[in-house]
Amino acid sequence: MTRVGAVVVASNRAAAGVYEDTTGPLIVDALRELGFEVGEPVVRPDGEPVAEAIAAAVEEGAVVVLTTGGTGLTPTDRTPEVTRPLLDREVPGLAEAIRAAGVAKGVPTAALSRGLAGVAGDCLVVNLPGSRGGVKDALEVLRPVLVHAVEQIRGSDH
Repeated sequence: MTRVGAVVVASNRAAAGVYEDTTGPLIVDALRELGFEVGEPVVRPDGEPVAEAIAAAVEEGAVVVLTTGGTGLTPTDRTPEVTRPLLDREVPGLAEAIRAAGVAKGVPTAALSRGLAGVAGDCLVVNLPGSRGGVKDALEVLRPVLVHAVEQIRGSDH
């Protein structure tokens, strides 16, 4: 079975060309290592453009969409708010585990991440932090469970 993944980067500055995003490629590489077919990261400004990119990936058949950025406390961090309406059900344990992993590594600000995880149709959507360190910590959490989660969502037996 072909497993298609997508990566959405929420960044006003990267979307405007102020700097090049470096978190999306980390996620793409990790998904490819797990056997997912993934194109280049889609970089969008925070807010509704991120929701549109997630929804498009789900509609195009992605079984996993990982976002990065927009999960903090600044006024423009809107990724959880635009992700939640797309979800049919949440998977809070994944988001909690990502935050806990960061805190356990001595990054107290990881507790401030508001990222969500959940299921949209047959697709797992997970919001990762926007920093390279936060992405690496999140990927450590996701690596051992991501393929199993995707298979469960698509009806595989335990």
